[in-house]
Amino acid sequence: MPDFYKPDLGTNSDDPFARDGDGKLVRRSYWLDMSDRSIVMVMTNGIGAHVPNEQKRLHLRDIGRGHLIDDVCIQEVLPPEE
Repeated sequence: MPDFYKPDLGTNSDDPFARDGDGKLVRRSYWLDMSDRSIVMVMTNGIGAHVPNEQKRLHLRDIGRGHLIDDVCIQEVLPPEE
């Protein structure tokens, strides 16, 4: 099973990233009802901003929005080592 983001359900039992024992999203309709633009905003500036990029990629593919990966997972450019 992929290593999806695992939220702390003790602080927010309605977290939209919550998954059941089989790894399926509990609140899948939350994500499917959003437009692409809304998903990009939520994942970059909202509840998904703290989620690591690899887990964002997995999540976006899982909800059928893999085409948004480049908009959501902005790569950090590191300066060359001296």
